[in-house]
Amino acid sequence: MSKRIRNILIGLAGLTLLAVLIYQIPYVKSVVSWRIEKFTIYAKNVINPLGPVPTALPVTAQPVTPTAVTPATSTPVVNLTPSVTPTATFAPLPAQASIASPPYEKQTPNNCGPATLSMALHIYGWEGSQADIANVVKPILQDRNVNPEELRYYVRTQAGWLNMEYRVGGNIELLKRLIAANYPVMVESVTSLDPNDALGPTDDLWAAHYVLLTGYDDNTQTFTIQDSYHGADLTLPYTQLEAEWKPFNNLYIVMYFPQFEEEMKSLLASNWDPSLNRQMALDAAQADSAKNPTDAFAWFNLGSDLVYFDRYEEAALAYDKAREIGLPLRMFRYQFGPFLAYFHANRNEDLLVLTDYARSVTEMSEEAWLWYGFGLYRNGDYDGALKAWQKADQVNPNFYEDQAKKAMQLVQ
Repeated sequence: MSKRIRNILIGLAGLTLLAVLIYQIPYVKSVVSWRIEKFTIYAKNVINPLGPVPTALPVTAQPVTPTAVTPATSTPVVNLTPSVTPTATFAPLPAQASIASPPYEKQTPNNCGPATLSMALHIYGWEGSQADIANVVKPILQDRNVNPEELRYYVRTQAGWLNMEYRVGGNIELLKRLIAANYPVMVESVTSLDPNDALGPTDDLWAAHYVLLTGYDDNTQTFTIQDSYHGADLTLPYTQLEAEWKPFNNLYIVMYFPQFEEEMKSLLASNWDPSLNRQMALDAAQADSAKNPTDAFAWFNLGSDLVYFDRYEEAALAYDKAREIGLPLRMFRYQFGPFLAYFHANRNEDLLVLTDYARSVTEMSEEAWLWYGFGLYRNGDYDGALKAWQKADQVNPNFYEDQAKKAMQLVQ
């Protein structure tokens, strides 16, 4: 071997070693691995494009019971328990209100939940970062969703000097009332992804996104928001928030010091009680789906509110209707009510079809793997179920206080 070739080989080996060492730097590793994963997913979906959310399988009509429902081809019958909604009288709100903006934190990939929570916590004197939160609730970078329960878990276990609550069925007036009382509010809504983040050529670029509301102005009809993806102190029209909020059942998250719990109860009024809050949301969702029968999100919200009350057969039919109308392909990355509904309604094939679709869209989803495992287990595929639960545990070993590990005990 000539000296020149030997020097070239030594140089290439040195460059390779340097590249490996540089790749171990956390920031470099996250950026590079993220780009590699995006390219791999896009290439896969060029070859095998993502289709629309699958519609429900045929359902056999069940005997009439006090909570009976009609077949999936018709409108679900929802027998609501009459509810009395307590009323509260509030002082008129100021035309504008604002809370001092926290230090802005640009999210790292898949991290809008931890980044937004981090900004909110800073308002209360916390000094951590989104990385501290992500290490607990989503230790794997590729985990693309943090649900409200996981955010509350972080606050309760890592910032116990604060309380956190989340509710559904919020409205503009309630958000303004909280902000005027100096409480920032996190909401989950829709954002349009950068085309560079597309899963493939058929991607609808629809995704969930948390933002932090820190002000409002009735004169301009806008909120001031801290958006970890788009920037700090942006304005968001009331009407735009209402439209983008609906797919997530108008979910909102508030934090407060324990000594101010009575004030928070007064501000939330009827919504303080979780069951009453959900009953009011259920009433509203039923009215919305009746008024707007071609609105998939109205039916989806109806299904989610029914799941809260363990009315799984009715919920499954509401979800059927939403799927028939058409849902965004990432819907089951963020909301898992259909998995519970189909499992508990003994519609196992629908559970498997939907969780299989969810995994094809978001492979690193502990929730999809968990429920896919339950579907396999119910079908008698115990080896497949175990592998699915192991995958769920791999994606998030802290998942819901180790639900995947508990499931694995069924077959070990």
